[in-house]
Amino acid sequence: MSSTERPVSGGAPDQEVWATMQASPEFGDLRRRLRRFVFPMTALFLGWYLLYVILADYAHGFMSIKVVGNINIGLVLGLLQFVSTFLITTLYVRHANKHLDPLAEDLRHKVEKEGA
Repeated sequence: MSSTERPVSGGAPDQEVWATMQASPEFGDLRRRLRRFVFPMTALFLGWYLLYVILADYAHGFMSIKVVGNINIGLVLGLLQFVSTFLITTLYVRHANKHLDPLAEDLRHKVEKEGA
C-alpha cells in the first residue's frame, strides 16, 4: 500500500485528512492561541536573560553589591532566572490546559472520525 492510499480498516488518517484539518479555521485558531502565548513569553524571557548577562558583564559594581552576608545582587538575579523559568512553565501549563488542550482534543477527535 502506498502512503497516499487509505487503509481499509482502522489505522492513522491519511495525508488528505491531515491537510484538510491543517487548513481548517479551528487549527488556525489553535496556532494563534499558542503563538499569542509563546512569542511574547519567549521575548520577555530572552530580554530578561540578556539583561542579566549584560549586567554580569558590564555592571560589576552593581552585581557585587551585598544583599545579605555573602549573597550579592548577581547571585539573587541568577537564582531568579531559575524562578522565572518555573513561573513560565507554570503559566504555560495553565494556558495550555485552559485554551489549547480542549481545542486540540476536539481537532484530534475530528481527524480520527474523518480518518476512520
